[in-house]
Amino acid sequence: MTNPLLEPGELPAFSKISPEIIEPAIRQLIDQNRNAIARLTRQPESNWDNLIKPLELMGDRLDKAWSPVRHLNSVKSSPALRDAYNNCLPLLSEYSTEISQNRELYQGYRNIADSSGFDEFTSAQQKAITDALRHFRLGGVELEGEDRSRYQQLQKELSDLQSKFENNLLDSTQAWQYLIEDKTELQGLPEYALAMLRQLAEQKELSGYRVTLDMPCYLAVITYADNRDLRKALYEAYVTRASDQGISDKIWDNAAIMVEIVAKRQEKARLLGFGSYAEYSLETKMAATVDQVIEFLNDLAERSKPAAMAEVDERQAYAESLGFAGELEAWDYAYYSEKLKQHRYQISDEDLKPYFSDRRVIRGLFDIVARLYGVSISSINAEFDAWDEAVSLYQIQNEQGEVIGQFYLDLYARENKRGGAWMDECVNRYRIDGKTQLPVAYLTCNLTPPLGEEPALFTHDEVITLFHEFGHGLHHMLTQVDVPDVAGINGVEWDAVELPSQFMENYCWEREALDLFARHYQTDEPLPDDLYQRMLAGRNFQSALQMLRQIEFALFDIRLHQQTEISSASEIQSILDQVRSEVAVVKTPAVNRFQNSFSHIFAGGYAAGYYSYKWAEVLSADAFAAFEEEGIFNPETGQRFLHCVLEQGGSRPAMESFRCFRGREPEIDALLRHSGIG
Repeated sequence: MTNPLLEPGELPAFSKISPEIIEPAIRQLIDQNRNAIARLTRQPESNWDNLIKPLELMGDRLDKAWSPVRHLNSVKSSPALRDAYNNCLPLLSEYSTEISQNRELYQGYRNIADSSGFDEFTSAQQKAITDALRHFRLGGVELEGEDRSRYQQLQKELSDLQSKFENNLLDSTQAWQYLIEDKTELQGLPEYALAMLRQLAEQKELSGYRVTLDMPCYLAVITYADNRDLRKALYEAYVTRASDQGISDKIWDNAAIMVEIVAKRQEKARLLGFGSYAEYSLETKMAATVDQVIEFLNDLAERSKPAAMAEVDERQAYAESLGFAGELEAWDYAYYSEKLKQHRYQISDEDLKPYFSDRRVIRGLFDIVARLYGVSISSINAEFDAWDEAVSLYQIQNEQGEVIGQFYLDLYARENKRGGAWMDECVNRYRIDGKTQLPVAYLTCNLTPPLGEEPALFTHDEVITLFHEFGHGLHHMLTQVDVPDVAGINGVEWDAVELPSQFMENYCWEREALDLFARHYQTDEPLPDDLYQRMLAGRNFQSALQMLRQIEFALFDIRLHQQTEISSASEIQSILDQVRSEVAVVKTPAVNRFQNSFSHIFAGGYAAGYYSYKWAEVLSADAFAAFEEEGIFNPETGQRFLHCVLEQGGSRPAMESFRCFRGREPEIDALLRHSGIG
């Protein structure tokens, strides 16, 4: 019997990937690669064709086998699949560390970099080699003896711990539900939210209404429910996930795991000669020093805090005008913020959702991309293998009609699917032996699903989320770089990788763009101008509070990873409390364990790099300012952004790509202007 992971076609055969075939396939590929590497390192001389090209081919084959497994574990989790996935993590970690510490390979790359022919390589090849040499160094290639062995062990343990963190978060999120029979307990919820809660109950063959911690459900209840006790119960369940607080099962407590992750990261950094993990992390980012990052964040906080304090006072005063007595609590913030927003701008999600049906939003997004970059996007109607019936497959064609990329679109929240939204690589662009392997992306969201026979209707925030992830997808799929290590998002500094995604968010606010898709799902009426003007007026509603919230997360992250030693969860809490005392303007309840679910830094790639979201906002706001000056669909500006940024991927430093597009280095003014902060 053949193993589909060992015989990949152009696209993964998801339906044939059963848990029992995963580990044997990964073991076989790793063993084959090890044998091949042993042969490569015995060669008398190294060049691109006899060393780097074979390594690229091996890496590509392993990536294409592991990518669908990693993806399935995120979007269709099951105990058997999770076990198979977790069994492979130490194998992959060990193999990756072996390569990073292989001195013969390292010397081969150094010889190529030092050779007289290096200048004849393309800029992408040169960047790939330079990045690889840094990767070897950061991977511990120069370590000796016990330090070398210890580094290998740390890599394995970190891989396992990060997976446990994510699994605990998913399990604690999925385990909580609140069943309601009496509709009066849900007073204040819009009809779409009530229908969603009914559907959630029906999916479990239950009567009444079922409240869960999935994001569409959580946001609807915490924002609209008049029942304060319900809001409090939901809030406390959400902010105590994977902790020892609230009702979360203690078996999912991430506290000890966080301590271990941070401690092992710091030990790894020290082994490599860095003062902290934060210093180690910045080696692959645009920012030069930890102090520079902290100064950047503190500057943003200082500019934002006065406006944020005024926003808090306004909300409190408005709540009191409605009869609320006392100081607002965390479970009141979204509720009274929405009341104030509706009062001030006469607008709510309920008003906007009918104009953002899923099919129209998707078509409009594709139309915007076509106008910007001259590409066309169409659905692949032929049968294809997917992990869920709601998944769609699309292709992108250039102006000559050539297919240049494909992507899966998985939009809706459902059980056994990791929360959040993300883009991930399915297949990387790679030109080998005269043929181009086209890039393929996974675009995954957890948006409000369709209710009954009606189309899915999105909030404006959900539309922004979709546009954001699609920006990442374009970065991956529109690349013209043929070297996989620097094609698409690969090789891009982490604090620049959010530029294309945050750039796309701007089109969710422009009238000319909204006219392409914001139409009533029943009447086909375009978004009325008075409604648009109210939406626009409310764009920066509480934007300073939102800014401070992100700065709080970013400062906590960088300061945590700046520490030389962390030995307890209480120390992690103290760092977060200290940051809040400096930048937050609202009270956080003592029960809150936000850090226990902060998967971006404890399970994802944002450790000592969460500030990247704010830094990339500077880049994206400044980049979009060029379109504001020259026309948001100006084809010349669009082509310049395409050629300078999207097509270049990681083939050169991000600052060079930005200067290519803007003609100068980025300035913070556009971000402050877009955020309504002086």
